Amino acid sequence: MSRQQQQQQSQGVVLTGYHSNAELLPKTGPCASSSAQEHEPNLHSRRTGHYAVQQNPSTHHGDRYGPSTTPRCTKSTSTDPLSQPIPSAAACPKSQPSSSPKPGSSPRHSPVSRSKARPPCQRCNSQDSLDELEMDDYWTEVEHITRSGGETGRVEGGGEGDVPEEEQPKIPEEGEQEEAWLTEAGLARLFDDSLAADHDQEEDSAVFLSTLTRTQAAAVERRVASLQQTLRRRNRQHVPDVRDIFRPPEKDEEPTKVKRGSVNGPKDVTSAETETELNVEVAFSEQALTYRDNHQRLKVNTGPSSPDDKLPNFKLLRDKTGQTRIGDLSPLDMKKVRRLVLVEMTALFDTAGIDLKAHKAVKVKTKESGLFGVPLATLLDQDQKRAPGTKVPFVLQRLMNHIEEEGLDTEGLLRIPGAATRVKSLCQELETSFYDGVFPWQQLKQHDAASLLKMFIRELPHPLLTVEYLNAFLAVNNLPTKKQQLQALNLLVLLLPEANRDTLKALVEFFQLVIDHQAKNKMTLNNVSVVMAPNIFMFKGFRSKVTEQQEFSMATSTANIVRLLIRYQNLLWTIPKFIVTQVRNQNMESQRKQNKERAVRKLLKKMTTEKTSEKTIPEESSQGFIRVQAPQFSKVSMAVQLTEELQAADVLTRFLSQDSSVAVKKEDLCLYEIGGNIKERCLDGETYMKDLFQLNPAAEWVIKSVQK
Repeated sequence: MSRQQQQQQSQGVVLTGYHSNAELLPKTGPCASSSAQEHEPNLHSRRTGHYAVQQNPSTHHGDRYGPSTTPRCTKSTSTDPLSQPIPSAAACPKSQPSSSPKPGSSPRHSPVSRSKARPPCQRCNSQDSLDELEMDDYWTEVEHITRSGGETGRVEGGGEGDVPEEEQPKIPEEGEQEEAWLTEAGLARLFDDSLAADHDQEEDSAVFLSTLTRTQAAAVERRVASLQQTLRRRNRQHVPDVRDIFRPPEKDEEPTKVKRGSVNGPKDVTSAETETELNVEVAFSEQALTYRDNHQRLKVNTGPSSPDDKLPNFKLLRDKTGQTRIGDLSPLDMKKVRRLVLVEMTALFDTAGIDLKAHKAVKVKTKESGLFGVPLATLLDQDQKRAPGTKVPFVLQRLMNHIEEEGLDTEGLLRIPGAATRVKSLCQELETSFYDGVFPWQQLKQHDAASLLKMFIRELPHPLLTVEYLNAFLAVNNLPTKKQQLQALNLLVLLLPEANRDTLKALVEFFQLVIDHQAKNKMTLNNVSVVMAPNIFMFKGFRSKVTEQQEFSMATSTANIVRLLIRYQNLLWTIPKFIVTQVRNQNMESQRKQNKERAVRKLLKKMTTEKTSEKTIPEESSQGFIRVQAPQFSKVSMAVQLTEELQAADVLTRFLSQDSSVAVKKEDLCLYEIGGNIKERCLDGETYMKDLFQLNPAAEWVIKSVQK
């Protein structure tokens, strides 16, 4: 206990909570000016905020919620409590979890219930349990967002033109959701007669459907059947019957189908792993089905897992063929990944009985230039003209870099807001001088920089997590286990547009840096998650479209999602092996069909060339060698002997040791697997080459610079 606290304890007072400067601004507090003057002697003011102090009539410590510490409650005269700061934790003695309101209460219209819902402020160092979070920070952040009203982002001289419209999510009409889902999965041919005659489309759909697991196929079948009923009610023309698309497998066919690519996994997946190990070889939806069936058989009554569960130290089961991260695959294979992930994500939620209702984004008029309130795609277009290959907007990078260089140790970073008028002025200055390079970064205070960063996120005209998938992110909390929640988030991250996914990754990496300095800045994983949740989930116009009870229930659920994104970011930005296996199966199936067509057309010359090239690979590898090519460098190729322990990183080390003229660092190089059953894949350094060669013997091995 500090000397000051000891002194005040002896005088019969208790420090009950810390509040930011915003709560001391005139005419914005929950109390009238007379009340403020009445309590003024009991406020210990600091430049960054103040402590609320209540009288302690007893020198000994009893029950903190008991009558011995009962303070006098104050009433607010304002009719709109969200235009004011959150009442002090000392306002009322009785408390309950602040994310669970009393019946009929509202965070927007009931200042009394808001004050009663505030437990005493305790900053907890635990990063495991949401029931230990101080949710006051969430509502304080919501209030700050409400007070700012987004007006700070709409400044003069920013090149924004007209004020951008709010994002208006549209609920799809009957049948539209199924049509949109099937179209996004590349299966429009299943309901669109105009595509039925398209041979390429038919072949593509057939190949895609042939590689689905049973739960994935069931998800597609369910959407097709639902759409058929809708189309029949509309008296449309005949559409293919779902039974013609999905023929039930014969009994003797099932074992063969299960074995394919180890995607379905005939074994009991629950016995092959511990609670903290993530099996990425078996489809997540298949694992969820096994989990559900086992619990039903054992009659275990399990509801949705509480967000207050401890966070396990999840780890991936090691795959000797290497981990595949986002960006490792070619664009062509990533298109296949996205289609498969959409079906798998839907199947996972279907298995848990969760019906996702995706909103349809409506086009709105947005700014075409500037920094704040500009679509991510527009920002990246203007930044890529200056630096090709840019993946995260310059202004966001610069704000994060400034904080990293100057203020990661700043106490209350991200939680304590900058002065509103100063932040608005800085926003205007950034808009006019950022690209000219004359913005005075050395004068930018850390809390102001953090406020600008949060403003940038929430002022995006389209939410960072997208209108289409926002509901899916929220529904993650309804899955029965933390493992399934993590698996669903992995799939949702893969579904995000590239610009959104890259920007989100940069943000969670930055949040982790803030958390790493928690000893000084007092911002734990829980604190950062609670503060950032409303900035990420409350996009323009959001609060006018949800009920008060929904807003309360979303407090801890959105904080939990942000918490999982930060905590498990190293796992979430990877592509599960079973998805890569399905991509390989699709490529092999397509090649078989193409080879069959070539044979029919008697393209002897071309087929002879292909056969010759295919023979040269086994001929050299039969002696236990592979040929690694490096066309970008003076040493064009080298032979490498395959051993049980040879890894991709060893191949790079050997290449650099043999070619002294290479000025590129090892971390800037990658050994690529090209051709065979994959288009192109940058290999993880810990990939065992012999195991991968056995999986894809027709591949070529090429060393290239990493495309960052």
